[in-house]
Amino acid sequence: MARVVRNESAWPRGRVSWRRGASGLVLILVAGCASSTPKTSTGRTERQTDSVIGQSQVPGAPAVQKALDASDSARARVAREDSIAASQ
Repeated sequence: MARVVRNESAWPRGRVSWRRGASGLVLILVAGCASSTPKTSTGRTERQTDSVIGQSQVPGAPAVQKALDASDSARARVAREDSIAASQ
């Protein structure tokens, strides 16, 4: 007798996957609304707060510092490309 193989994927179907997708969309929208304007409670920008966290000894601080370094590098690269484009 032949065995029947079902097409079972690792991802659940139906309502559960819809909820995951909706949750992901909400997280993306919330993250996109973040700004670097001064915060009222501390008066620091998001960048300044992240820099303080990156210099601290809390778990995850090295990752925050690496992200800041990558952001600085990208900003510097864009500035160089803009100055080259402006001089031509």
